[in-house]
Amino acid sequence: MSLFQRSIQVSYQLRVHFTHNVFDPANRLLAEILSNGEERTHKALVVLDESLAAAQSELVPQIQLYFAAAGQGLELVCPPFIIEGGERSKNSYFHVSEIHSRIERHHIDRHSYVIGIGGGALLDVVGLAAATAHRGVRHVRLPTTTLSQADSGIGVKNGINAFGKKNFIGTFAPPFAIINDFQLLSSLSPRDKRAGYVEAIKVALIRDRDFFEALERDAGRLREFEPAAMQSLIYRCAELHLNHIATSGDPFEFGSARPLDFGHWSAHKLEQLSEFRLRHGEAVAIGIALDTIYSRNLGYLDAASAERTLKLLEALGFDLYASELQHTDSASNLIVLEGLEEFREHLGGDLTLTLLKAI
Repeated sequence: MSLFQRSIQVSYQLRVHFTHNVFDPANRLLAEILSNGEERTHKALVVLDESLAAAQSELVPQIQLYFAAAGQGLELVCPPFIIEGGERSKNSYFHVSEIHSRIERHHIDRHSYVIGIGGGALLDVVGLAAATAHRGVRHVRLPTTTLSQADSGIGVKNGINAFGKKNFIGTFAPPFAIINDFQLLSSLSPRDKRAGYVEAIKVALIRDRDFFEALERDAGRLREFEPAAMQSLIYRCAELHLNHIATSGDPFEFGSARPLDFGHWSAHKLEQLSEFRLRHGEAVAIGIALDTIYSRNLGYLDAASAERTLKLLEALGFDLYASELQHTDSASNLIVLEGLEEFREHLGGDLTLTLLKAI
């Protein structure tokens, strides 16, 4: 027998930009990202979250005006394609296929762009379509929720749900760029503004005690959705997620540990059990509370730190209990515990849960 073996290294630039009013013609950020310093016309297909388009009725004409004003170097191939957002959009391949159809129809190639504007679920769908058309076309994310600007939009994963499991079908494909426009958060409901806070608590618990203490100090302002406090939270949360992805040594999750999913094994199962009545952030708040209490009960985390964590979650408006925690099967087993094996299977390897020894 013989063997040829070579090491292949691929370098990615994962860029997260912060701005206001990205579609103001005077704001050249998006145009400069898309032109990429290349002397050619770049095509762009824009996919837009339906609820955002309804809440900000001026957004579609703004997008069209922006590209019209950008000159010959950028071409918006069609009016923004509007699809439903939210977790339901991830429950079939339908929307991915719709986006593929438009990529083919408008001849979007590997030097063209698919731009997703919406919450984390829409970005997952659009990212999967972009990653699988032509084996990957350039993808730009514009997250429009607190959760996606702080966490889910910052990363390399795309996916849809299948077989009753979250993100069963998906890819690891870093986006060409991520743009956080704080103005796009203005029409969110209080429930959706709050949702992203929980991922900030999570990453603070596992990565940055100073950030956790800042969240404690700012809890009142955050509960009132004071813009400067929210922007500070998003900025630091995004930075910590990006740092972890870039420096942890496992951005594509080949190993068995996944620290950024602290509190998520039960959250994913609770979302399913509630038929997604529980939003992702709400389920993660319960999951963090659960694993914080386990950390304390196992003697890893001191009681005072556990109490601080639970108090901060409640101070920011999260409930720490859902009736789905008590759902049982015909043999009286807690169904939520099925989430442990599903979590292990999704990652592969050994079941590895992150627990706390300290904030």
